[in-house]
Amino acid sequence: MTYSEQLLGISNAIVDVLEHVDQTFLTTVGAPLGSMTLIDEEQARSLYSKMTPAIETSGGSVANSIAGFANLGGSSAYLGKVRNDQFGDIFNHDMASLGVDIRLPPASTGPSTARSHVLISEDGQRTMQTYLGACLELCLADISEATIKSPKTLLLEGYVWDIAEGPALAKKAAEIARQNGTTVAMSLSDSFCVERHHEAFEDFVRNDANIVVADEDEINALFSTSNIKEAIEVLSTLDVLFAVTRSEKGSVIVHGNVTVEQAATKVEEIVDTTGAGDAYAAGFLYGWTNDRTLSECAKYGTYCATKVIQQLGARIEKGLLDNFS
Repeated sequence: MTYSEQLLGISNAIVDVLEHVDQTFLTTVGAPLGSMTLIDEEQARSLYSKMTPAIETSGGSVANSIAGFANLGGSSAYLGKVRNDQFGDIFNHDMASLGVDIRLPPASTGPSTARSHVLISEDGQRTMQTYLGACLELCLADISEATIKSPKTLLLEGYVWDIAEGPALAKKAAEIARQNGTTVAMSLSDSFCVERHHEAFEDFVRNDANIVVADEDEINALFSTSNIKEAIEVLSTLDVLFAVTRSEKGSVIVHGNVTVEQAATKVEEIVDTTGAGDAYAAGFLYGWTNDRTLSECAKYGTYCATKVIQQLGARIEKGLLDNFS
């Protein structure tokens, strides 16, 4: 079969605005060190006016995976909502510059483009102030055969379920995907997201997903297990491929009665763990869409995640796997 691309991502489209700051700045803007806070549009404008950002780039979990996948050499597309404003231009231009096919035009009305103000302290700790804005306007009408097309794999972000029509649009996207022979993958996003949408997530995983990428905490939250051994017993009963990351313990791939354990790579200095899971997903799915073995997929994911945690920011460097062996 001829696919429109290897990987299509559907997620919250967010611009990451990064700046190195000191404690005085955090105190001035009322942001507790290491906190993650949702803010409104007025607060976002006020905060941005006080920043002198060094980096403004497309972000959000699955968007990071799509960008990383493209930099690994994969063909990819993206479906998320931005506004026709400064940040919407930044998001779309950045993704398009990587060769990612943007499926939705910017909205001409409604909230402004989402952004996450990432305030990096002197010790490398991140304090995040996030305005969700336009990304929450993604709706059922945006999902069609024309916007989904026929990717080899579709990757849905768990945070999509936080959108008003998110559960319905995820189901519709999966239905279109199945009709086109597309593999449906899901990222569980975080354990709190799993808890918010537990019943809907479990239904989607059991009935719609072919691949699930998640960390150990998310899997335990989803299936009410307390450790990886218990989780594997449950996962092995389902006709779904699970790629479970475990930080310094590596990762475990479970597909029916097949279990592959991948050790982590020792790292001398961890600079920034943000985006490690996104990078793992990019590497794993790059292997999957290029028909690699499960062991090779796990090694790709581990290699990408290991490289990302040794740098600032979640972006996989172009051609990272070119010399991988």
